[in-house]
Amino acid sequence: MEKQSISLRRKTYITAMRVLMGISVCITCALVLFLIGYVLWKGLPNVSWELLTTKPSYLSDQIGILPDILNTVYIVAATLVFVLPLGVGAAIYLTEYAKNKKLVEMIEYAAETLSGIPSIIYGLVGMLFFCQFFGMKTSLLAGAFTLVIMNLPTIMRTTQESLKTVPQSYREGAFGLGAGKWRVIYTVVLPGCIDGVITGCILSVGRILGESAALLFTAGFAHALNGILEGLGSAGATLTVALYVYAKENGEFGIAFAIAAILMILTMFINLSATLASRYFQKRRNV
Repeated sequence: MEKQSISLRRKTYITAMRVLMGISVCITCALVLFLIGYVLWKGLPNVSWELLTTKPSYLSDQIGILPDILNTVYIVAATLVFVLPLGVGAAIYLTEYAKNKKLVEMIEYAAETLSGIPSIIYGLVGMLFFCQFFGMKTSLLAGAFTLVIMNLPTIMRTTQESLKTVPQSYREGAFGLGAGKWRVIYTVVLPGCIDGVITGCILSVGRILGESAALLFTAGFAHALNGILEGLGSAGATLTVALYVYAKENGEFGIAFAIAAILMILTMFINLSATLASRYFQKRRNV
């Protein structure tokens, strides 16, 4: 009789937990679908070819986001050029070369602390350090360096975890064949964890696209149409900064929703690309 009551109590508990988890999943999915649907519903009707291919003009009262799109491309490219070698190199050193465990723990703790700092703090530090101390003024390059510091922990930690998934027997086999340390890393270890590196890179691109607070202080919000070299040395607004300016300063909520829809589509595309890239390299590694 006692066993039956315990069994009944356990079944009731399991059923209740399953119902609660199902309700939580439904609420979460409903909120996500509502946000995506609402932004696309309000934004896509305002997206036009003229909006995407022209620059704003106060004389003709014309609104275009082509400079903002190009500035976003410039700052993403500049950030990745600096953050990928630094992040991957730091991860390789900490995982493969560093022998002082206390030093490794200190660096990992510092990286985790950096990843938890609000982006507005990065913006203030970037403004004081890059814009004023180094004399870069308000420019896309100063914003790119600020984003390098923000995304360095993500690249470093994802690469570290990927390096740890490579079996130690692979390294020992390569050493047994007479390969040197760097050759083992370059030809055996890195190809075995390339999926994690690419996934971290794609996720960093998503964070760069969605950043606005740090760039308001470092990159500015100009809408000038420039080439890549001239653009990196001058102030410019990315898509997220332009969204803020049009919504908060100008009251152009239709344009703001259009930019939000474009960013939503880009974010979904980036997340899908990260998933597909990870699956592709996992299958390739398992073959």
